[in-house]
Amino acid sequence: MKKLVVIIALTLFLKPIFPVIEYVVNYDYITKVLCVNKDKSMMHCNGKCHLMKELAKESENDKPINPTKKSSLQETETLFCMKVPTFEIPHEFAVTFPKTNTHYANLYDYLNLKSAFHPPTV
Repeated sequence: MKKLVVIIALTLFLKPIFPVIEYVVNYDYITKVLCVNKDKSMMHCNGKCHLMKELAKESENDKPINPTKKSSLQETETLFCMKVPTFEIPHEFAVTFPKTNTHYANLYDYLNLKSAFHPPTV
């Protein structure tokens, strides 16, 4: 069972490499028959054009269907708004807090020295 799982996993991982393997195995046939630029020998294509087409086709097959692509149908949302009346608390029910002392005692002192303290050397 483990061997079967390993074989399936390798097949799935190596699937994009199959066109390259096919190119290497059938190199002579591809360069002489399937190459688009076989008449232009100065380009030294040697069937790479066919390989690129096969790799592009393989990558198209591997792409998952894009779920973010929207169909031609459009979804619309309708939002209904209603004016809410204002709400005020009458003064007789309002909570009042006693005024707090806002005097701040700044007891912190900082001396900015340019030299650092060093212990005495013996």
